[in-house]
This record gives sequence, C-alpha cells and structure tokens, in this order.
Amino acid sequence: MLKNNLGFPRIGSHRQLKKACESYWSGKTSLSELIEVGKKIRIENWKLQRELGIDLIPSNDFSFYDHVLDHSLMFGVIPQRFEVLKHLPEADQYFAMARGYQQNGFDLKAMEMTKWFDTNYHYIVPEFTRFQTFKLNADKIISEFREAKNEGIITKSVIIGPVSYLLLGKEKEEGFDKLSLLDRLLPVYCDLIARLVNEGAEWIQFDEPFLALDINYQTKDALRVVYQTIRKEFPALKILLATYFDGLQDNILAAVNLPICALHLDLVRCPEQLEEVLPKIPEDFTLSLGLIDGRNIWKTDYQKVIPIVEKAIKTLGTHRVMLAPSCSLIHTPCNLENETKISAEIKDWLAFAQQKLIEITEIYEVVVNQKIECLTKNQASIQRRQTSTLIHKPHVKTRVAEVKSSDLNRKSSFLERQIVQKDILNLPLFPTTTIGSFPQTDEIRAIRAKFKKGEISVVQYNEFIKLHTQKVVVWQEELGFDVLVHGEFERNDMVEYFGELLSGFVFSENGWVQSYGSRCVKPPIIFGDIERKTAMTVEWSKYAQSLTQKPMKGMLTGPITILQWSFVRDDQPRSSTMMQIAWAIRDEVVDLEKAGIKIIQIDEAALREGLPLRQTKRAAYLKNAIDAFRISASGVQDETQIHTHMCYSEFNDIIENIAEMDADVITIETSRSQMELLEAFAKFNYPNEIGPGVYDIHSPRVPSVEEMEVLLLKAMEVLPAQNLWVNPDCGLKTRKWPETQQALRNMIEAAHRVRERVTEFA
Repeated sequence: MLKNNLGFPRIGSHRQLKKACESYWSGKTSLSELIEVGKKIRIENWKLQRELGIDLIPSNDFSFYDHVLDHSLMFGVIPQRFEVLKHLPEADQYFAMARGYQQNGFDLKAMEMTKWFDTNYHYIVPEFTRFQTFKLNADKIISEFREAKNEGIITKSVIIGPVSYLLLGKEKEEGFDKLSLLDRLLPVYCDLIARLVNEGAEWIQFDEPFLALDINYQTKDALRVVYQTIRKEFPALKILLATYFDGLQDNILAAVNLPICALHLDLVRCPEQLEEVLPKIPEDFTLSLGLIDGRNIWKTDYQKVIPIVEKAIKTLGTHRVMLAPSCSLIHTPCNLENETKISAEIKDWLAFAQQKLIEITEIYEVVVNQKIECLTKNQASIQRRQTSTLIHKPHVKTRVAEVKSSDLNRKSSFLERQIVQKDILNLPLFPTTTIGSFPQTDEIRAIRAKFKKGEISVVQYNEFIKLHTQKVVVWQEELGFDVLVHGEFERNDMVEYFGELLSGFVFSENGWVQSYGSRCVKPPIIFGDIERKTAMTVEWSKYAQSLTQKPMKGMLTGPITILQWSFVRDDQPRSSTMMQIAWAIRDEVVDLEKAGIKIIQIDEAALREGLPLRQTKRAAYLKNAIDAFRISASGVQDETQIHTHMCYSEFNDIIENIAEMDADVITIETSRSQMELLEAFAKFNYPNEIGPGVYDIHSPRVPSVEEMEVLLLKAMEVLPAQNLWVNPDCGLKTRKWPETQQALRNMIEAAHRVRERVTEFA
C-alpha cells in the first residue's frame, strides 16, 4: 500500500520564497540567488517527505509564482503582447505575464487572475486564440525531476491534465471553443511525457479537477481521447489521475473507464463517493484515498478513516490502495512545530502539512502493521477536543437560532434608500473612492511588531497610527476623493484583525499559506463559538471622520469572507459558524452608525469563492451566505449607505443572488477583464449602484488616465451613469506608495474627464 502525496507547500516554512521573489523584483538580489532559494526549498521538501515515509513524492508542484502560469510557459501559451520581451531572461518574461511590465518604454498589462476553484488561491488565467499554437519548453519540469533524482528520489511529476488546463483558460477571440485546441495541445503533452519517461519517470500525476464538476459529454469524450492516446504511446507509464474538491458523482463511469493505473478521490469533501466507485473499479486499478484534509488544519480522526481504508482493502486488496491527503497541501501551512504561542490545549488538535504526512504514515502503520499505539494517541487528542470547555457558548447558539424576518431586511427598498442617501451624501456623478486599505510600509510593519513585542506602549502605537491616518486623510482630500477611507494602518490583515477581537479564534505565528504570487496569508483558526467582545473599528472610524467634512467609510470584513479565509472548525456546520460571525459584524455596523459613520463597507471578497462546485449544492450555500450578509447589514437606517466588495468573481450564474444581498453599492474587479464582468449586471438589469474597478492593484503597473477613462466609458455603455462609482479593483495594502499615488491621481483625473463629458452631453 503506497503512501501518496499530491503536492507540498512551496513558499518555505518561513516564507523564504516570498522574500526572495520580492527582493529580486526590487533589484536587491540577482536571478541566480532567487533560483538558488527555490532549489533549496524543493530539496528540503523532497527530503522531508522521504523521511516521513511518503512513497510517491511529487515534483513540479513548486512554482515561483503560479503553477498554471508555469504550464502556460511550458506549452508556449504566451500572449502576443509579451513577445516584445523575448530579449529578457525567461524569468522576467514569466513575472511580466503575472505582474505586468512597465519599464524601458514598455507598458504591458498582466494576464487575468482568478480563484482556483473554491479556494483562496489565485491562478493566472491562460489566454487562448483561435489559431493558438503550442510549443514545448520542458526545462523547468525536467530540471526539477533531475534535482530530486540527484538526491536519490524518483519523484512523481505533477502535471495539470490537458483537458483541465484548457478549461482553466479563456478564449480571447469569439467564435471558437477552447477544447477544440486539444488536437494541437495533446502532441505537446506526449512530447513532455516522452522526455520524463526518458529521464526515468515511473509515475506521472495528471490533475483533472474538472472531473469533480458538472461537465458535458464533450468534455468527458475529450478526457477519453487524451488518456487513450497517452496510454497507446506509453503503455508502461503509471498514470495517476487526481480529482479533488468534490466527488465524481455522474462522472464516475467517465473516470473509471479511462486507461489509467490509479485514480485519486477526495474523500474529505465527498466521502460517500467511495461506495459508488468501489464496485465499478476495473481489475488492476489502484485507488488513492484522499483521507487527510488538505484544506484545513484539524487532526484526522483515525477512528473514522481507518474503516474507509479497510473497506477499500476488502474490495481491492492492500496493494491496490494508496493513502493520501484529499488534495495538494499547498492550502495548508508548512509545519506545526514552528508554532510556540498557540496554547498547548488547542495545538493538540491541529495538524499542518508536515503533520498531515505523518498522519498518512501512522494510518498505514495502524492498518498494515497493527501499531495500535498510534491509534490510541490520536484518539486521546480527539477526545480532549470533544470535551474541551473552550469551544461552546450557549447564548451565542441561541442568538443564531432565533433569527426573525426583520433581522434580514432593511427598512425600505433600495430605490427609496437611494433617494435619501443621495440627498444626505450629496455626491457628484462618478463618485471616487478606494476599496479601503492603503500601502502598509516597512515602517508601519516594524512599529506593529514592536507593539506586539511590548517594546512600545499602546499610547505610542496609537499616536503613530493616528499620524499616518491623518496624513492619508489630508492626502485624499488634496487629491479630490469624494468618499474617503482611513487607510487601515492599524490592521495586520482584513480577517486576522477582526479575529483577534472576536472570541472563538486563535492565531498562528507561521501558519502562512500562498494566496497568489508572493502574497501569503495567515488564516485565523476558528475553534469555538464566536461573538464580539467589544467594538472593533468604531474609535478609528470616528477619529478619521473627525479629520474631514467628507464622508468617511467604515471598513469591515463580512461574515462569508471571514469564514472562507479562516481555518474553520469542523465540529459543526459551516453555516452555523457563518451566522455567528454575521451577528458579531451586525453589532459593529450598528455601533458605527451610532458613531456618525454614514457609509459602511462590508467586504465579501470571498462570496463566490465559497460557492460549491456542483450545481445541486449551490442553492443551500447561497441562501446561507445571503442571509448572513443581510443579517450583518440590515440593522441600520435608510440613510446609512452599505457597500460591499467582491474579488475576482464570475457573476453570470449568481447575479440574482448578488442582487438579493441588497447592498447599496457593490465594488468588483473589472480592470483585468476589461469590464467584461459588467455584462452580467447589465443583462440582469441590476438595480443598485456599482463600482467597477478601473485599476488593477495586483500589478505594480500604473494605468494611464486614458486607459481608465476608456474603461469608465465602457461601463457607461451597459450601466446608468448615475449608478457608477470609480475605484480600484481591490485594497492597496500590498502596493508601494509611489505607484499608488500616481495611479490614484490618474484615476481621479479619469473620473473628472468622464464627469465633464457626461455633463457636456447632457
């Protein structure tokens, strides 16, 4: 029985990759130094997995920015606009595709970025044209295979399957289907496989996550063609096909009839699929059991998963069963041993990536070698968590259970509220604002670190934050913003900040997970019932509002996003935890209104991210998510304007649900997609106000006035001018001040130009 791992965190246990990339981008270190950091991380990861007893150790799961972008480079899928950078080192071309490029007379927009299925990981979207060609560049995957081989490790190369790779991309021209490119792409895959086999590869893992989604016959047939072709050309190759994030369901027959050697199932997200799959498994077909949660950080209950292993063994035999995490472990932190400040009681309940691999080995030892002591130790931890007095608060559960209709609804309709709000706020056409945060400089981070270490007093810290807040308020007024923000300098993270002020949360020191590129997040851990202990943002918002006569937005993170961007307790339904957070946010919204804040933004950047991959599961999630938002937002009077913000979301299939949120203003990402996302709002005749992002903050590139003006004019083609706001597409925390200042100056100027044009036309 083989122990199989699908992927391991690539950022390094102390974010070495993030630091190395950012140092290289800023010109402080060389490309060779960056490459060496990557190599060191890879070798450490491979050796660690070998030491922990993993049999199938992955390679090509490492990336300097994004694994989907790596595949685009590997297959020559480079947008035409980047051809002018051929004179640069390949790494600089690669980073330009991810981040944009604005130097040496060039001004190239970054490729689009969107969420990886229902995770908070963002991938770079491949761009396909009708006459797309493919050309193999296997240097990265081959060199990494050789690196591991030199360490005495024959790895299992991880490759996105050709069907899923095409489906992850976007047609940049009308009138063709990206799957029609398969005939051109498949020979390149075969060339790649030939090179890996020639290097000594025995296993190759093809990730085809779309098999866990609702797919049509055309897609199923494409999968059949792909793997029949590969099997015909490489009859001795051991192919492991990996699915994850949901069950196969109606795709079971399509999967088990493929000519592969092993099939991986996510038995955490969909444990019931094993019953359906087992009777249909062909002879000599191996099943990889995804038993260990690759998306969360709780210890696995061996008593629950061992019967699953034994059931599979009874049908297939020990040699036809693999033990594995449910998906790649890039969605979990590296090593729990790096945590020194989590209480011993709670730490006893947790498992990070390294510990999850230990769990695989221990389950193997219990099942194969009858090492009952592993089971006994595990069950003691599980029992301690179940009986802990830290977790449950009856009064919190009672409040969630007693929701009334009035808790879910504003007092008046949007059209009635809009009249009141326009009269009170007196904003011009195309009001300008930002999403909330401003750059967090090294100086701010250093002061926060000193405060947390007790090296400066709370008075000193608050005075420092007040000074920066005052500066940014004055700067926004000078620039001409219509609605201001306080900059959020007191906040370390849009979720962690609130979690630290709510009960039921605990925080890691080094629990970093990659979000995109060099951007890492440290998700809070929700272990118990949640309530607001004290006001969280009111004093900072009051202070900022006292500095200006213009409206100052109160800035909050919404219940769905706090839930999605945390490691959530698994001992009660996620919807129950979401509602607990909603009531805590509602209390804060009401207090902000009492403090005189007229505009309150409740960010729901992750609403789409939480949408189940299967259509049949979506209605229940959307009802819970919309109810949670409405609970958080509906405690205020008509004159208080509620904003929300959503990141990188395709809205076409959930636009009615977005409207049901009944936010007065929604701000969304539209700059990388050139306003394409607005079509859904236009077709639906979305009634409320919208701020389509005209400035991509995920790139250091500064868009011109003309570029943003064009985007606003595009927005006006599909939406009423009186309902449009002007803003960046996300918060500015991760950007540098010089680029931020210039981009926002250009944005304000673009708004003024369009405002004048509309006035002249009228």
